[in-house]
Amino acid sequence: MKIEMREGLPLVPVLLSYNGKTMQLNDVLLDTGCSTTIFATDEVEAIDLIIDRANGRPRRMYGVGGESELCYEQIVSDLIINHHLFDAFQLQLGITKETYGFNSILGIDFMIESGAIIDLKEMIVK
Repeated sequence: MKIEMREGLPLVPVLLSYNGKTMQLNDVLLDTGCSTTIFATDEVEAIDLIIDRANGRPRRMYGVGGESELCYEQIVSDLIINHHLFDAFQLQLGITKETYGFNSILGIDFMIESGAIIDLKEMIVK
């Protein structure tokens, strides 16, 4: 993933696959300070990644300044993020575009699970 700095923030493109459907998300924040990966509900419903009320739970997502947004936390199986398959990955679905200006946020959970290496000299994630 190529990192683009915009207004001091690292943004990356993400290739996301679920249920045999694939999409490209641009303007995804690479956030080592965020514990959980969050996808914008209105963006990912195109690949049938939707809120699972039976198996998930509502949560509060806290952003800069302590403001919170309601989101939904659930475990998703067979999710592919940039060619890395996650068998059972806990993520959150919520509104990120209007509130924060990002299509989604890749949290530290994704980085640890995928073994991501952030190279700020070359501005890429391996």
